[in-house]
Amino acid sequence: MKKASLTRRAFLAASTTTVAASAIAAPNDAKVVPGKISPNEKLNIAAIGAGGKGMSDIMSCHRHGENIVALCDPDWNRAGEAFYKLKDAKQFKDYREMLEKMPEIDACTVSTPDHTHAPAAYQAMKLGKHVYVQKPLTHTVAEARLLTNTAREMGVATQMGNQGHCGDGVRDMCEMVWDGAIGQVKEAHVWTNRPVWPQGIDKPLDKEAVPETMDWDLWIGTAPMRDYNSKYCPFNWRGWWDFGCGALGDMACHIMDPTFWALKLVEAPDYTVEVIAQSGKNDQTAPNASVVKYSFPARADMGPVDVFWYDGEMIPKRPEGVPADQKLGDGRNGSFFIGENGILTAGEYGGQARLLPDAEMKDYKRPERTIKRIEGEDPYLNWIQACKGGDAAASNFDYSGPFTEMVVFGNLALQTEKKMHWDNKKGMVTNVPNPAEFVSKEYRKGWELPC
Repeated sequence: MKKASLTRRAFLAASTTTVAASAIAAPNDAKVVPGKISPNEKLNIAAIGAGGKGMSDIMSCHRHGENIVALCDPDWNRAGEAFYKLKDAKQFKDYREMLEKMPEIDACTVSTPDHTHAPAAYQAMKLGKHVYVQKPLTHTVAEARLLTNTAREMGVATQMGNQGHCGDGVRDMCEMVWDGAIGQVKEAHVWTNRPVWPQGIDKPLDKEAVPETMDWDLWIGTAPMRDYNSKYCPFNWRGWWDFGCGALGDMACHIMDPTFWALKLVEAPDYTVEVIAQSGKNDQTAPNASVVKYSFPARADMGPVDVFWYDGEMIPKRPEGVPADQKLGDGRNGSFFIGENGILTAGEYGGQARLLPDAEMKDYKRPERTIKRIEGEDPYLNWIQACKGGDAAASNFDYSGPFTEMVVFGNLALQTEKKMHWDNKKGMVTNVPNPAEFVSKEYRKGWELPC
């Protein structure tokens, strides 16, 4: 994530609207409004990114009976299975061309490498298209705020692809915390077994011939141009700063979601982020392992709390009083919360929420359900219903935008090794000489965004 100073106009565009859900959206000066689709009509949906997770996303929409009208991917070999299964959909390599030539598109899934999420989603929303964007929502902090503001401005239905947020498990966990099961939470510890791809690589990879089925220039998109190598894509891009957000960006949008929601972190006026430990730091890729600390002040009815993130071989210390044979989280991934009156743990998506030690659950009575459950715990159906005039999707950008800001802000701490203070209302770093340079990046010519 190569950094560059923002112009004053661009920085203001990304930061003038607060992250609070009640903020007033900017005027829709694009003079475009989303098409009105009734619950009995079918959406015309296009896929931006049609291979791998992209195929999974668009096929999930197809299974709900929607019209899949276009598939876009710069690597037609990667998208080959989707092309075969959805033969009637038009095929494109450049989503900009697709959006220009097909005004009938109502909505888009965006399932590309992280660095192209924001430009694709931004252009689609500016044309009045609803968007479902894979996690992490964006590559940078400024992009997250830009997409949050743009979604409000355009009045489109949005969803980030952290599917666990639609599950019953995270709701059960939030209700336990809010009911006072462990009292005020003082610490939260969140961990993953990722990365399961190479990180800690300090030099670009050797040049290889670009496959005939791929447009490498389009795949590079916003990033600085570099030679093609098959070990960048279709999967290992996650570890490279130019393309991905590392283990933190990949998994925190899942595993830290219960923490963000249950502890009402979206309401924090500010917070700090700092690196406790990392191994394999370099300018090209994310580190092999890291521990990042987020510190939040009192907010809503919650007291101050420290949130710790662990990846690679870094794991949290087992809480005192929890026997070694009792599982924390779901083993490989999970979280636990240390409160004034006890300990609570949950799995990757907030499921299996339970008090520790296990004996504490014997006589525990779960609170009544106060959070609306999602039909089928299905994030795609939830988004489709929102596109057709239903309630806002569970992980819409008013929620997932601020959440993504927090997640990728941790990567800035890893890269700079500075303890940074984030003003959550103004949208800026307050304790560095040139705050704008930390929240955005340099875009390749022709791919610029107003952030």
